[in-house]
Amino acid sequence: MENKLASTVVNFVIRAVLGMGLIYLINQYLLHGSDTLSVGLNVVSFLTAGGLGIPGVCLLYGILFYQNL
Repeated sequence: MENKLASTVVNFVIRAVLGMGLIYLINQYLLHGSDTLSVGLNVVSFLTAGGLGIPGVCLLYGILFYQNL
């Protein structure tokens, strides 16, 4: 039981950190001139990236793109 919980927490943290790193890289290097399409680095994006992984990061950018239409 403890091993499964620890594995889940570690998996969540790894996905969240990698997702936040991906958001940072996209904001800095791919969208460096556009402030309107930059996803913020905050608790909501951390939880979304941790819970959903890379598809969660894509979801955040998709929501932001849809709002700017």
